[in-house]
Amino acid sequence: MEAIYSLYIINKSGGLIFYKDYGLQGRMDTNDSLRLASLWHSMHAISQQLSPIQGCSGIELLEADTFDLHCFQSLTGTKFFVVSEPGTQNMENLLKHIYELYTDYVLKNPFYEMEMPIRCELFDINLAQAVQKERVSYLGR
Repeated sequence: MEAIYSLYIINKSGGLIFYKDYGLQGRMDTNDSLRLASLWHSMHAISQQLSPIQGCSGIELLEADTFDLHCFQSLTGTKFFVVSEPGTQNMENLLKHIYELYTDYVLKNPFYEMEMPIRCELFDINLAQAVQKERVSYLGR
């Protein structure tokens, strides 16, 4: 049983800058992952405008029959979202931890250009450890 299916990081303009697939079905092709990221960015922006409550930050959780989509938006507009099994808990904490890894290993990397695809080995290593830790805690419940 896999708790986390995939992770997406979208820049403030709606461009996909990071995608990692953790599911057993195999990796989605590049065009599909770009299309999905763009669609999520648009839905998130529309939800902010449609909300009857002033200051809404957008969709944080989308629940479907076969998956949950959890989203965290940073103050700079970068969105982190995880697709997980329905009912998976503590995804908000995982997303905040991933954001911390992003700030520590990507943004502090002098060779990283803002808003560009993420290619950082230390980020990948620490992200894999964080996801593995989440899987172990999920399976231990």
